[in-house]
Amino acid sequence: MTDSLDTPHGPADRLPSGHRAQPVSFVRRGSRLQGRRQEAWDEMAETFLIDVPRLAADTSVDPAFRWDPAAEFGRSAELIVEVGSGLGEAITHAAAQNPDKDYLALEVYKPGLANTMLKIKALGLTNIRVAQVNAPEALATMLPEHSVSELWVFFPDPWHKSRHHKRRLVQPGLAPLVHRTLVPGGLWRLATDWSDYAQHMRSVLDSAPGFVNLHAGEQAGAESPLTRVWQEGLENVVGVTARAGRAAVRTEEGRDDVDQLGGWAPRFEGRTLTSFEGKAHSAGREIFDLTYQALPR
Repeated sequence: MTDSLDTPHGPADRLPSGHRAQPVSFVRRGSRLQGRRQEAWDEMAETFLIDVPRLAADTSVDPAFRWDPAAEFGRSAELIVEVGSGLGEAITHAAAQNPDKDYLALEVYKPGLANTMLKIKALGLTNIRVAQVNAPEALATMLPEHSVSELWVFFPDPWHKSRHHKRRLVQPGLAPLVHRTLVPGGLWRLATDWSDYAQHMRSVLDSAPGFVNLHAGEQAGAESPLTRVWQEGLENVVGVTARAGRAAVRTEEGRDDVDQLGGWAPRFEGRTLTSFEGKAHSAGREIFDLTYQALPR
């Protein structure tokens, strides 16, 4: 998933050769499938995996490709899209709870998509599809305009080091792409377990044209999860690092700062507690939720 595109009309982050000019928000990991994941891929990919034409890389999207949700699902229904669906825990749970809605999981990692298909099979779902794509490219051209009722970005890679912040998925360039796909009044739901990224998300979306924070001013001051992190040093815990062997991310304990802005949403009831979020809770980290609504233009 790239962290920005210059225009909602096409993949402006590409050089004439087809290679990306902008940094992406993911690093390449092993794509080898084994055992049940390979079996799920072989059995279910033809039905549930969208066959996306590529421009260059195996996660790219040919800008001429248009996906038709109504034709795919054989009906017209609300479409919910999750960017970075991971192992598929959140989106398959939601699809099972809401058979009247359709769901699309966008993910770059093949093992994650295979795991999602395992869950689709176990739950007997028909109202969900998956795509192995760089999400901003899909939002720029693949998805029809104003076709998505909700777009979810839950626990994206925080890219802690300052020099890597340009790799973060949520950037000013992503906002117009999300707005392009959302129906007027549609919702952009976000969640993270890192205070620095939470502030970054809030700043980006507060400045994004066409979006309004549905919970502006809420959970401010002493009620803010950000205030608790600052004053109690909740991220100053050994072992909270994202990868073993690296120093833990730390906040300054005992700071007098108070988050007067707030704007944090209550926990989205439609987001099941995933194994990833459970680890964040076990490490003592706060969860930050944000919900923004797309205004008509």
